[in-house]
Formats: sequence, structure tokens, C-alpha cells
Amino acid sequence: MAAGLAVTAAALVAAGPRDAERVRPQEHPAAAAAHSRDPDRGHRAAALVTAPVRIADAETVRLLHRGDRVDVVGADGSTSRVMAAGARVAEVPEPLEGAAASAAEVGALVVLSVPRSTATRLAGAGASMRLAVTLC
Repeated sequence: MAAGLAVTAAALVAAGPRDAERVRPQEHPAAAAAHSRDPDRGHRAAALVTAPVRIADAETVRLLHRGDRVDVVGADGSTSRVMAAGARVAEVPEPLEGAAASAAEVGALVVLSVPRSTATRLAGAGASMRLAVTLC
């Protein structure tokens, strides 16, 4: 199942963003003028994509709402590390019918809006680690 989720996440990342939010940090006025001449300059790397992530604790996911900010933590044996910091919750899908009984075993899905590189990292981590979230 984890391999299927990783393949699905990788396919979504490869398909690219749809109406992705654009992130532009505070910048110097001269840089802003350059962006107005070339609107895609500097945006490709900052474009956000949606990444479905399976969180191990389904009850934690029930606490999340669209627009929340979360850190995603991956745990592998005795080590843990932050896989995504300050990711925005794009959607919290309802569990499929009949899936409630096994939710404790498989966790729950949350869709995050993250930079493309973070989505790739999350997809790989989801295949090999248990993932958790903390609210920011």
C-alpha cells in the first residue's frame, strides 16, 4: 500500500501544479521590476504543488482543517526528522466508507501544499517511514 501511495504521489508531482499558489519573498524594488518584465523568472522553483501524505495517526488528522500550517515529521526506528516545515493543509479528505475500522492501522490522508522538492521528499518518506504532523 505504501508503494502505491508513493507512486501516486510521484505521479502527482510529475504532473505539475494546477492553479498553484505562487510564493514571492520580500524583494528589492529593482528585482520586482525585473519580475514584471519576465513573470516566470524565479517562480518555477517556488511554485507550490499538492502532495497527498498518509499520516500514521488518523485521529491527529481529524484535528486538521484547510489552511492550517503543519510540520511533517518522519520516524524511522529510533530517529526522526522534519520532512516538511510549515506546510499548508490544502484538503483533509473524508475517509472512504468501510475504511474507518482500519484507519488506526493505516492512518489518514491529508493533502498539503508544498514546494515541488518537498513533495518529492514527502513521497519518498511516506514509502519508508511513519509520518506524523504537528500544528504550527
